[in-house]
Amino acid sequence: MAEEEAISTATPLLVPAGGIPDLITSDKLLRDAIDQLASGEGPFAVDAERASGYKYSARAYLIQIKRKNGGLHLIDPIPFGAEHPLMIELAQLLTTDEFILHASTQDLPCLRELGINPTKLFDTELAGRIAGLPRVGLGPMVESLLNLSLAKEHSAADWSIRPLPQDWLNYAALDVEVLIELREVIGALLKDSKKLDWAEQEFSSILVAPPSAPRIDPWRRTSGTHKIKKRNHLAVVRELWNARNERARDLDISPGRLLSDGAIVELALASDKATLTKRKELEKVLRPIGLRARWFENTDLWISAIASALALTESQWPEAKSKTDSLPPIKIWRDRFPERYAPLSHARALVQACAHERSLPVENLISPELVRRICWRVEEFVCDGSDQVKIAELLAELGARKWQIELTAPLLAAALTEREPLALPESESADSAGE
Repeated sequence: MAEEEAISTATPLLVPAGGIPDLITSDKLLRDAIDQLASGEGPFAVDAERASGYKYSARAYLIQIKRKNGGLHLIDPIPFGAEHPLMIELAQLLTTDEFILHASTQDLPCLRELGINPTKLFDTELAGRIAGLPRVGLGPMVESLLNLSLAKEHSAADWSIRPLPQDWLNYAALDVEVLIELREVIGALLKDSKKLDWAEQEFSSILVAPPSAPRIDPWRRTSGTHKIKKRNHLAVVRELWNARNERARDLDISPGRLLSDGAIVELALASDKATLTKRKELEKVLRPIGLRARWFENTDLWISAIASALALTESQWPEAKSKTDSLPPIKIWRDRFPERYAPLSHARALVQACAHERSLPVENLISPELVRRICWRVEEFVCDGSDQVKIAELLAELGARKWQIELTAPLLAAALTEREPLALPESESADSAGE
């Protein structure tokens, strides 16, 4: 008989203790909010709502801030913008104490667009990972640590809609209602397990991390391109992707709402078999995957992009694979690079054991990519167990934090001395094949 699912005894958190605050859309209301926050004390609990999946931009459409004795405030940033004097004043105020975010790397970019650049961070999601919690979503953490339950029904809403519904504002306010209390509990867990310094190093690393470099050939991330076997078809994918991306940026709409990735791939596959010069011809190709009226609002653009691709010479077609510095897939290391695979198999086992011993996800102890890069360069090391200093220097160059280096450099040095690979269980072999 299957074990019955445990019934939660957590108390539902339905409305903020002080009620749902008014949405701040005027200078007067923002002035009052800044004054209240300035009179408060301690860290700022912050969250932001975007319109992911609806808009091209990743801008913030709502900012939630709470501070002890400083109130809870919902700010609509659209009427203000980063250059507004009051937004500049707010941004300066938020640098005066700790900034609490959940999954900070998701919200920091849109906050920084508004000039909000925290100088001290506590990320409750990342802290939960380092503390060894089994579930680190905001709702599960609030439930397990504070015995309160949060509803998450509006997490994927289109926050660009105006006016914002009252129940959405309530949901947004609740995201910061108990964030300060959550931070205190997780901070205590980290301190008790002697992991607080590790977490603080991670938080500092997030704050100083440079923006992500632009992707090489971003069009190659089109879902379904594994079906594409011909370079001339890849050219069609590229031209359609670029045309869609430019129009989406101009309209500030999510690209997939203009034309799905699946539609791009199907048009590419049919491009040398059908004459795609009219809407009805596009419809015939796309009908098997379902038709969306919005796809055909830019029919002339799609037809022009396909025609441009078909007019290219073979020398202008994209290569089958993008030129990157990515390492070969793990699934071919054993056969083609056995001298690298042997230390890698030991390194992965040692790192996994270390992570398990310290109740850490492996990827938080050290990025698997860094482990692979060290083992790939095995020929550069002495491989007699004396390589810790060189490994530590290389890990630092690759972005590892001090605590990660201290724990893993000795393990990697030991792994590099191995010449025979570990025999992995079948299940692990299957997992590694997908890396």
